Amino acid sequence: MITATHTDSVRALVRFFKALADENRLRMLGLLAGRECSVEELASLLRRTPPTVSHHLNRLKEAGLVQMRAEGTTHLYRLDAEALRSLSKEVFTPERMASAAEGVEGDAWERKVLRDFFENGRLKEVPASRKKRLVILKWLADQFDLGRRYTEREVNEVVKRYHEDAATLRRELIGNKLMQRESGMYWRVPDVDEARSGRRWTY
Repeated sequence: MITATHTDSVRALVRFFKALADENRLRMLGLLAGRECSVEELASLLRRTPPTVSHHLNRLKEAGLVQMRAEGTTHLYRLDAEALRSLSKEVFTPERMASAAEGVEGDAWERKVLRDFFENGRLKEVPASRKKRLVILKWLADQFDLGRRYTEREVNEVVKRYHEDAATLRRELIGNKLMQRESGMYWRVPDVDEARSGRRWTY
């Protein structure tokens, strides 16, 4: 479910990047970072008309990047450095940036890999790409029951349902820490994300 907090974070990010996606606004922020300026001063410095400058300043105000104060009949603008620092701390965190992807199906790429490499329930080939091969191995590990111990013969039997080279795939499962082996017995190691979500991949 997409929460209100998630929606607010995404909107804040969109406003910020839209505000900065213009050369004139970037130059304005550079000037306002050094001193206060009026619309007329900015227009003269940037060689733009006052209405154009006012338009850009409004966009920057909406994004929370500039402040305005009145001095008589003149409006003076400056960079809101504190708001910029706050935005950096509160919005531009890995967690908040990742939240922008909420609502996007995270398993879509993995499922495509599985569709590409399986045909009629059999693995056509072991991917050369390490990243794709790990997707296959995670799916293969998922075919073993958690908490159950398997003999090597039983591991081979499960793997051979999907590919003939059981020895290679068995070693890959161990090497990628998807299964463990001790005293001739094998068991599956739960994936962290799977343990949290209860996920079982399908394709």
